[in-house]
Amino acid sequence: MLRFISLFFAAALMASCAPSTPSEEPPLEGARIGTPFTLTSGDGSKVSWSDFEGQYRMVYFGYTSCPDICPFDVQRMAKAHDEFLAARPEMDGKLAEIFITVDPARDTPEAIAQFTRAFSPDLVGLTGSEEEIAKVTQDFAAYRALEEPDEYGFYLVQHGPPGAYLFGPEGEPIALLPVDESVEQTVAELQRWIR
Repeated sequence: MLRFISLFFAAALMASCAPSTPSEEPPLEGARIGTPFTLTSGDGSKVSWSDFEGQYRMVYFGYTSCPDICPFDVQRMAKAHDEFLAARPEMDGKLAEIFITVDPARDTPEAIAQFTRAFSPDLVGLTGSEEEIAKVTQDFAAYRALEEPDEYGFYLVQHGPPGAYLFGPEGEPIALLPVDESVEQTVAELQRWIR
């Protein structure tokens, strides 16, 4: 978690100090975030990172039982995706939106499918075994921490990063999208970095 926090603040500092020009370097350029993976989608099929080759990718880490953060973040991500494509129709099919669970014990393919359908038919939801999710979380500089269950067995999961990652067509990390803040800011960031 400390590694993520350091990376996040370094990226934020770089973004705030850099000039806003077309040749501006992306804040996460060169960061070691993201590696190949294969996980399970809502329909039970296997989905690999390489399946998105040639597409920009919005990647959000969350969980379907999240009571008050993930639903709003994912809703803003889906809306920003749609608004961006409405303004840039030539990018249709070239911007993927991906939800990766941090709670594989509860997030079965069925739970993932129900969750993603509530937001967008284009949202790809992914789950996997505990080992698979632990590896993807680590490889993507995300974090998760399960809290103690209550008397009914329900538990929360602390997770991040805040926002969603934006990756380029070759899987290169570009920026952290502010889906935790607003649709407008997220669309502005997509416009800023997607050429």
